[in-house]
Amino acid sequence: MAHPGTGPLLTASVLARLRAAAAEGLRHVDCSLDLERSTQRVDVDTAGFSSAGQHFPYPTVCKDRTIYYWRGEAFEPVARFQGSLIKLVPTDWGPPTFEIDGIKMLPTLHVSPYADAERKVALIQPRGKRVLDTCGGLGYFAACALSGGALAISSFEKNQSVIWLRGLNPWSPVVGGALSLAHADVAAQIRTLPPLSFDAALHDPPRFGIAGELYSQDFYDQLARVLVRKGRLFHYTGTPNKLTSGRDVPQEVSRRLVRAGFKPQLAGDGVLAVKQ
Repeated sequence: MAHPGTGPLLTASVLARLRAAAAEGLRHVDCSLDLERSTQRVDVDTAGFSSAGQHFPYPTVCKDRTIYYWRGEAFEPVARFQGSLIKLVPTDWGPPTFEIDGIKMLPTLHVSPYADAERKVALIQPRGKRVLDTCGGLGYFAACALSGGALAISSFEKNQSVIWLRGLNPWSPVVGGALSLAHADVAAQIRTLPPLSFDAALHDPPRFGIAGELYSQDFYDQLARVLVRKGRLFHYTGTPNKLTSGRDVPQEVSRRLVRAGFKPQLAGDGVLAVKQ
């Protein structure tokens, strides 16, 4: 389920379409104001466009690789700077990715980040399961677990700005019902979770250089503690270049997971593991 009522979201391509229709003398155009989740008929004129009974002026600046939201008086980028620049970034697929200091957090080159999440979530077979979502991000893992029939999803997200992005992203799931979201560092909070309280887990941490504690033996031991026997874990690792990084992160992760009591196997750009 997407967030309702976030208001119009603009990208450079959508703005160009609105302006072109007005320049041609058209009174309305069919387009998306929610990053391709839906299409609606939008009234246009040379000064702006109308949606849901409200008229919006065209923004004076609309950069590529930026999404704009209405903040009451003008369109502003969906971005925050709080020690790092965190922004929602459009993709060719519709569902956006996000960046932290220019580093893209989700794959978008060959696949939609949403379709990528669907493939990974399917590996843990979420139907009827209690799922731990360690690093919630934009919530695509959680959304796919919900649509896959998960009984309950407990998500954690450390960064308040990322949670703010979720509130404006129509592709992010609504919190409530089967989905809970805590603004918390899972590296610390996992110690407070009861043993054997989850049937499956999704672990999509930032890269090792940013969040090494989420790749540690201690953290994997905690994952094993909270998962039931035969519980499935998908751990995103990415595919870092061993020749340039000098590290084989998937193999390092696999060795630690074995010590924690899992049976791991490489699965695309991550590791699928089953607790023994």
